[in-house]
Amino acid sequence: MDDNSTAVPMHIGIICDGNRRFAHMLGEVVWMGHEYGAKKVEDVIDWCIELGVKEITLWLFSIENLKRTKEEVEILFKIGEKMTRDFIKNPQVHEHKVKLSTIGDVAVFPESLQATINEATEMTKEYGGLKFNVAVGYSGREEIISAVKKIGQLVKEGKINPEDITKEVLEAHMYSASVPDVDLVIRTSGEQRTSGFLMWKSDYAEYYFCEKLWPAFEKEDLIKAIMDYSERKRRFGK
Repeated sequence: MDDNSTAVPMHIGIICDGNRRFAHMLGEVVWMGHEYGAKKVEDVIDWCIELGVKEITLWLFSIENLKRTKEEVEILFKIGEKMTRDFIKNPQVHEHKVKLSTIGDVAVFPESLQATINEATEMTKEYGGLKFNVAVGYSGREEIISAVKKIGQLVKEGKINPEDITKEVLEAHMYSASVPDVDLVIRTSGEQRTSGFLMWKSDYAEYYFCEKLWPAFEKEDLIKAIMDYSERKRRFGK
């Protein structure tokens, strides 16, 4: 990609949708789709490094996913733990200084998965390369509700006055407090809805809806999304 002719978004968010449909399409059990989807994450990290993207946020596990069958949820947890351990052992991660952060309530995960995530984030916290955020245990509405509860407690304790609550104060108490606004949001699987993904951070984001299911998403699809983004004129409400 020619950086002189294409404006590469600084922060890309991806709603990784379509794992189960991919498995059905292949005639395999549902969780195999999640296996394929997990493998795609490593590819996307490599592509973003190559294309010069500075930060990506992948929505990999929502609060609503907990409503699925117990068997599927437990398998999702196991896949998540394996994916995190593979991330820790990936030489590309350390060569390119990929920094892992999480957005969401990881307390909903088993202790072993929480420990693995903590190990990966601690290991890469000083890295200055691609910032790789994973939205897990995440819901856009729950993010805002959680922030309001935290601020409400501060008001109750007399540590802050209601009139001092600003958008900056609210944002500082969100899961995504350390994450910049999203420039481009990609949703795979052909669905055309946001599902509450990073609601506070995406008010002026550009959206690109890809027909491919997440496990079938390829580098050419990412490039198409970036090229489409580069052709748009962003006005930010002006």
